[in-house]
Amino acid sequence: MTFEGKVVAVTGAGGGIGTAIVSKFVDLGAKAVLLDVKEEFAKRTADLLHLTEENSMCLGVDVSKEEDVKEAVSKIRTRFNRVDVLVNTAGIPGPSARTEDYSFEDIKKVYEVNVFGTFLMMQNILPIMQEQKSGAIINFGSVSGMFGYPYEIGYGSSKAAVIYMTKNAANENGFNGVRINAVSPGWVDTNMMKTVVDSYKDVGIENSSDNVTIGPMRRVAAPEELANVVTFLASEEASYVNGANFLVDGGMTLG
Repeated sequence: MTFEGKVVAVTGAGGGIGTAIVSKFVDLGAKAVLLDVKEEFAKRTADLLHLTEENSMCLGVDVSKEEDVKEAVSKIRTRFNRVDVLVNTAGIPGPSARTEDYSFEDIKKVYEVNVFGTFLMMQNILPIMQEQKSGAIINFGSVSGMFGYPYEIGYGSSKAAVIYMTKNAANENGFNGVRINAVSPGWVDTNMMKTVVDSYKDVGIENSSDNVTIGPMRRVAAPEELANVVTFLASEEASYVNGANFLVDGGMTLG
């Protein structure tokens, strides 16, 4: 598997999963565009991975803001004049709360980042891929978007929207040579997981780490394990995979 000469854009590149994905693609020969809400977060990942100006570009972009996204994509086009892979990992969990206690402001913010951010990135990158008549987009869903877990009305429903936006866009673009798929992880060893587990205390669940269901493998995923799935979906090995939602949960949802 190689991505030599390919340009890969990753949102949420400063997070644990985003960092692992950038690392994997660069190891396979790609040039990486690292996007995060603050440029310093993207640069921190670039420094951690010892990336150079030759094989990377760091941009600060709030994916929930249309003008931010348009400006970032314009800069990418100017620099590389192509995008071969887009990976949308940017997302926020929102609070843990019962539906009647979940504020409208909180659910709007979750949707702005998770749903509208994914939409805006696809909307602005797709014309580049359509011109190339090639490309792969991988969006991040979640097991929370597939099952009705309590206290996650914002996050869970936002990820369900991402999964089905993925299918909509995949159906529209297959004939252009552009494949669009989703990855839905269970628990992943990241700072975001720790934030979510800690927030369970807000709904009266104590000793939260003991209440995390991790399934038959008895462990959570490493970010690198998600990166392996993402690079497969972006590669020619997955050339006939389109509109799929890859569940990567170690069997957690088996019951």
